[in-house]
Amino acid sequence: MNWDQVAGKWKQMKGVIKERWGKLTDDDLDMIAGKRDQLAGKIQERYGLTKEDAQKQIEDWERTRRQEDETGSAPAVKKTKQKNDAALLRQHVNTSVERECCYRNS
Repeated sequence: MNWDQVAGKWKQMKGVIKERWGKLTDDDLDMIAGKRDQLAGKIQERYGLTKEDAQKQIEDWERTRRQEDETGSAPAVKKTKQKNDAALLRQHVNTSVERECCYRNS
């Protein structure tokens, strides 16, 4: 997703942006009104970052949004699913090992 798309869908994007930068207020987002430089300034102000760090966060966020658009799902969702799958596998293995130990001790 490029910045023109973000600015064009600003009302819809405000919620997504607030999820990423929770310290931004609704008033901040209304004032930013889709302007990238304004967003960077508010991120810098609210989080005590340098201008470069704020810009980097926005670039990283844009990259993630583009990946989501290309793949149809969020990388974070995929990672969470992978973690959950791994946790279920560990739980299954642990349960199997416990059963085997109990069986041998009987």
